[in-house]
Amino acid sequence: MGKRRTRQGQSGRSARNGRKYILGGIAAVVVIIAAAAVLWQFFGKADSGKDKEASQNGAGQTVQSGEKTDQADDAGEGEEKQSDETAGREDSSVEVKAGEILESMTLEEKVCQLFMITPEALTGVGTVVQAGTSTKNAIDQYPVGGLIYFSQNLQDPDQTRTMLANTQQYAKERTGFPIFLSVDEEGGQVARVGSNPAFGVEKIGNMSDVGSRGDTQEAYEVGSTIGAYLSDLGFNMDAAPDTDVLTNPDNQVVKYRSFSSDPQLVTEMAASELRGLNEQGIIGMYKHFPGHGGTTDDSHEGYAYVDDTLEELKSGAFVPFQDGIDNGIQVIMVSHISCPNVTGDNTPATLSKMMITDILRNDMGFDGMVITDAMNMGAITARYSSSEAAVAALNAGVDMLLMPEDFQSAYQGVLDAVKDGTVSEERIDESVRRILELKLEMEK
Repeated sequence: MGKRRTRQGQSGRSARNGRKYILGGIAAVVVIIAAAAVLWQFFGKADSGKDKEASQNGAGQTVQSGEKTDQADDAGEGEEKQSDETAGREDSSVEVKAGEILESMTLEEKVCQLFMITPEALTGVGTVVQAGTSTKNAIDQYPVGGLIYFSQNLQDPDQTRTMLANTQQYAKERTGFPIFLSVDEEGGQVARVGSNPAFGVEKIGNMSDVGSRGDTQEAYEVGSTIGAYLSDLGFNMDAAPDTDVLTNPDNQVVKYRSFSSDPQLVTEMAASELRGLNEQGIIGMYKHFPGHGGTTDDSHEGYAYVDDTLEELKSGAFVPFQDGIDNGIQVIMVSHISCPNVTGDNTPATLSKMMITDILRNDMGFDGMVITDAMNMGAITARYSSSEAAVAALNAGVDMLLMPEDFQSAYQGVLDAVKDGTVSEERIDESVRRILELKLEMEK
């Protein structure tokens, strides 16, 4: 109070009447204190009554303040929920649109979507290096799901860009959605573009060398480099990376294509390379499930198998594939490798319902697109006709059939199988829906 009186005295404007103002100030303070006491008696009790009433009702002032906080929290949660719902709606819109397209398609159009073939198989031309009237007419008649190109189709950047751009345009005009334009571009000994000096792209070494250095950043850069030049040319899919675990030192098929004999290293390197591809707009795929690294024979030539049990596969060859599945990989290529100690017979994995539906889908949880290895390879053609192999693969759970030896026979064989009930139309629809959803996602 002493300090307060001093300040009030100092605030007086007239030195002549200083004492008078001091006394007046003291009187004013006394009046204010008395008034405050009266007000407290009245309003303080009233507030206490309100607090008591609020307490009895379980809703005091503190609770009201808390409710405001909760409302703010709810608003924040609402924004997060709205964001999640927006993402969900985007996913839902893809599913809805795919469903609408599927319902509008004829059986013939749906069956065409199940095939990825060479431009030669599509057009009947000896070697395709351009896309003009013949390509357009062929796509109009057979709107296949994808085309895969090889070295003989790729002469230089301008020719390749024009050919692929025209092909994509024809496909969209015919179906309203994209066609997969794919190539085998792993780097090293499998490089349809990189092996041609006319393209002037960076030459990528063998994945075995990349893996030996154990640098995941290098693997990412491999994927990014390959993805960049493929995207620039007009491709949207690459049959890479190779995710085989090289468990058999005598294996010559993927000796230089595999990153390592260590499943964990293969997992890390493959994931990094795939990320590099994806960031450039290229859909990659893990191959060759259930794993070509343990074989001695080459499935290109004929029967090839691995002796591993299911438990051995899960702790070895399956490790990179399982990691890819857990992290949302979109496509897996299944090979023609037989696993007799798993299936009990010599059926190639591509035709085995146990390997694809029971193990890859149900056990490992993969719901993306399954594509076969080339169906014109010896492991298939030595034992099955094109139509037999196509029907068996679809019934096993495959979504897309790569390069049957005879496209026309395979296509007609699938149509006939649906009509006679050997393959259900629901099985066809399931695969076409996956293909459509991936294509629609690709356009987002």
